[in-house]
Amino acid sequence: MLRHAHQSLVHLFFPRLCAGCSAELAGRQPLLCLSCMDQLPLARFHHYPGNPAEQLLHGRLPLLSAMSYLFFTKNSLGQRLLHQLKYQGRREIAKYFGASMGAALQESGRFAGIDALIPLPLHAARQRQRGFNQAALLGQFIASQLQVPMLPDIISRISGSSSQTRMKRMDRGQQMQGRFRLDNPAAVSGCHLLLVDDVLTTGATLEACGQELLKAPGVRLSIATLAFAAR
Repeated sequence: MLRHAHQSLVHLFFPRLCAGCSAELAGRQPLLCLSCMDQLPLARFHHYPGNPAEQLLHGRLPLLSAMSYLFFTKNSLGQRLLHQLKYQGRREIAKYFGASMGAALQESGRFAGIDALIPLPLHAARQRQRGFNQAALLGQFIASQLQVPMLPDIISRISGSSSQTRMKRMDRGQQMQGRFRLDNPAAVSGCHLLLVDDVLTTGATLEACGQELLKAPGVRLSIATLAFAAR
């Protein structure tokens, strides 16, 4: 009875709000209201070989599979959710979508045999500034769903970069050359690695990181991102 009264007071003063539209959540809805759940721009790339994520990276990075979970467009529900994860570090968004992505990867059968998950690293200065790495927040819940280890210290970002928002793909690719360093190749030798990031735009950052990971002997690589923003 006391517990119920406490929960009622908490709900009264700190109501749970939808991450998509800020409407009050009812019952056990975990993150999104029913209206926003219906509007989620699901990409469903995990079902389809040759999907747009794989096409974007074709010929640039040898992959077993690639997927994105949501479409990202300007001023959309997908953008609002991604920005809350990327710039606010909202753990509940990472938990919700990390678990959902992990379940999708398991369901597809195209990502079988993953040995470990690698979150795309931020430069140390950027991570100190933000206080978190959004790829690692997302990755820990994907890894938990897949029951594989997450290895954040295998590769590091050794040089920062300016914003890539308005850069063309070629410019981004040139800017990302030499930005990553494989610190412990022996730890992932012979492994099937899942490289995780929040969004796939031109693919330049994932390409540069993936090429560095492939320097470890026998590594096979797949990629998963929360959102697909390529035009």
